[in-house]
Amino acid sequence: MTLFDRVFGGNDAVYGLTEGAIDGAIAQYGEDKAVSFPNTAYSLPCYYAVTGTKVTTLKELKEALGVVKTLMTREKRLNDAFMSGVATALCAEFIEVLKYIDGATPYEEPCYGHLGDAVIRELGVPLVTGDIPGVAVILGAAPTTEEGVALVKSYQAQGILVTLVGGIIDQVAEAGMKTGANVRVIPLGKDVTSVVHVVSVAIRAALIFGNVTPGDAGTLMKYTMDRVPAFVNAFKPLDDVIVACGAGAIALGFPVVTNETENIFRVPKSLIVQEDVSKFNATSLEARDIKIKITNIDIPVAFASAFEGEIIRRKDMQVEFDGSRVDCAELVQTCDASEIEDHKITVIGPEVDEMEFGSKNSIAYVVKVAGKNMQSDFEPVIERKFHNYINCIEGVYHTGQRDMQRIRISIEAFNAGFRIKHIGEVLYASVKNEFDAVVDKCEVVIYTDPAECTRIRHEVAIPIFDKRDERLDTLTDESVDVYYSCILCQAFAPSHVCVVTPERLGLCGAVSWLDAKATHQLDPAGPCQIITKERPIDENLGSYEDVDEAVQKFSQGALEHVTLYSIMQDPMTSCGCFECICGIEPFSNGVVIANREYAGMTPLGMTFPEMASMTGGGVQTPGFMGHGKHFISSKKFMKAEGGIERIVWMPKELKEFVADRLNKTAKELYGIDNFTDMIGDETIAEDPETLVAFLTEKGHPALGLDPMM
Repeated sequence: MTLFDRVFGGNDAVYGLTEGAIDGAIAQYGEDKAVSFPNTAYSLPCYYAVTGTKVTTLKELKEALGVVKTLMTREKRLNDAFMSGVATALCAEFIEVLKYIDGATPYEEPCYGHLGDAVIRELGVPLVTGDIPGVAVILGAAPTTEEGVALVKSYQAQGILVTLVGGIIDQVAEAGMKTGANVRVIPLGKDVTSVVHVVSVAIRAALIFGNVTPGDAGTLMKYTMDRVPAFVNAFKPLDDVIVACGAGAIALGFPVVTNETENIFRVPKSLIVQEDVSKFNATSLEARDIKIKITNIDIPVAFASAFEGEIIRRKDMQVEFDGSRVDCAELVQTCDASEIEDHKITVIGPEVDEMEFGSKNSIAYVVKVAGKNMQSDFEPVIERKFHNYINCIEGVYHTGQRDMQRIRISIEAFNAGFRIKHIGEVLYASVKNEFDAVVDKCEVVIYTDPAECTRIRHEVAIPIFDKRDERLDTLTDESVDVYYSCILCQAFAPSHVCVVTPERLGLCGAVSWLDAKATHQLDPAGPCQIITKERPIDENLGSYEDVDEAVQKFSQGALEHVTLYSIMQDPMTSCGCFECICGIEPFSNGVVIANREYAGMTPLGMTFPEMASMTGGGVQTPGFMGHGKHFISSKKFMKAEGGIERIVWMPKELKEFVADRLNKTAKELYGIDNFTDMIGDETIAEDPETLVAFLTEKGHPALGLDPMM
């Protein structure tokens, strides 16, 4: 039996199951019953991406199955097993979407099933920065639980996103290993058809970030092959259905590594037999050409970006440090090189094993740095990275910053030997590794003595924070001579260019003007390049000849003109990983803003994924704009169209998040008190008529502004 025979046999088996499932659903619900995956703008993303047709009802699903059958028949004639594998994936998608009829939630913990568009957008930034260097799909049960868990942990320790299908889920659970999106180990489902949910992630990445036209299967597969660093590990035994699914993965550019040796046919760089499961990791990374950046830190627990989302509950913590209750602080200080002893780590006060179990304690850590290229402007940039560094420690949890941080150390990490001094090791190694272009020497002093923490917080840290805030308040677009580009996201959105200014940070929310300045200093040939602003065209629009020339260059000619302050005229492009999206609401003469976390309906009659589907991928979409949360309160937000007075609706959670800063801006610009009280949210209105009535009652200024269209 040839490989092609096995693929086609598996394909036929899945087709028969799919046809029976659809016919059964039509008999139960009727052919007009709606079908769609939740929290996506693409209904059935895989079928939509391959064919360009959206499926919304069971009748359309049945018709789509006919299209897939034609595809299978044609590809058999052409003897193309890999495209036939794609057809198998489409059948799997049809089977899976039937589980979600009537808003059902078919998957129970720990399995996720379908992953919404918001999850994919959240993955965008760590994927392009390399914090997630790859995506592993592990299918089936390992020869032993120990081997399976060791493989999963090996990927997790490298920061790779791990998805699990089949028996490996039970093996990981048996070992008591933590799973979930927050630790980047995601059990999808135990049926082989649930593998389509990770295929869907890869395909939606092409639609969201790559601006791939639905129906252009050739461009789709080139995109996933070139830009989505995924691979499959499939444990034996492999039945024909799994082989067919593997052929679909290979068609998308994802190599398959297996320990199956019977009736399997090797395909160089694509279908690889590796009998030793302990070598799956190395074999997979080599096949996908994934390079892992290794940082050796002398601590007794793992250190990887996969642990950034780990949450330590109170019942699981050994001790806690909480700046909202006791004195805490985290600070970077620039010193003369003669004042610093490199890699010196000092703990002043009690260690964790001297603290009461479950207690709340003070902590203040001062990271002293020196370097001939170091600037005081880089201090807060380095400080903001502490959150990421500490959260990368397995069993340690960090939130907040400055003097309001909270740190929890888990019982497991404590029992493994983790202590306060190891926080110093992590901060030292991470700062020296990431900021080596400006930091030549680094010393860490950690205070846990309450009196010393009080002194550091009030006499040292807060005065420095206040001085920085005064500096930032005067840092406006007009006060600087240059802006910066950011093209990090071109790994996924080839034509996208962010123009970062003091008052408009990158749309992902992660890159401020100071961040971009530091990035350029660290890597002069890197993603953040200087953009001069010497030749203004229209300063109200934020239009400059210099900016146009820069975006033309950095987008390889895909863009010609970009304005910085307009949503209607040549707005900045979006890559797809924006924190928020803003869209015109014509009835109220204003704009609606939705954040990525919001799952409900907006007055535009669209959810966030549906709004987001109208932009992204590096294209300009007048009337829609991706942006960061902090840009909402900027004096430059939609300045050309009237500014923040145009904001008429946003989700309640987002409104509360920006309230203080937005109210301050409204007071300064327009003399309006408590402006956010005039803005609708989902508790007030989800349709334009109700929204307009609310805005009229509140006397919202947008109703009196000139029409936007």
